[in-house]
Amino acid sequence: MGRTHSEIMATLPEARRHRIEARTAALVGDVEGLKALRQLAARSQEQMAVSLGVKQPSVHKIERQTDLYLSTLRRFVEAAGGTLELRVELPGKGVMHLTGIGDLNR
Repeated sequence: MGRTHSEIMATLPEARRHRIEARTAALVGDVEGLKALRQLAARSQEQMAVSLGVKQPSVHKIERQTDLYLSTLRRFVEAAGGTLELRVELPGKGVMHLTGIGDLNR
């Protein structure tokens, strides 16, 4: 019988376990596209459509678009149960978080 992931990880040196865990967290943090985001949130296109007040084919179209209004992206992320945060990094200025972008209620 094979060993489990936990058993294998337990045999590794602590430094290697930390490197593996850090890389795993980085990979999980990268989501490629809105379809993957929706799937990660365990939502169907139909559920997203209900939350967005549109029909399912519209959700499919949004997921395939490469150029979205920020307001559409914000609504999609919120329908998946998340929040949208825009991060900007300028040389010598550090990281800034833009707020109010794509907010239709402003």
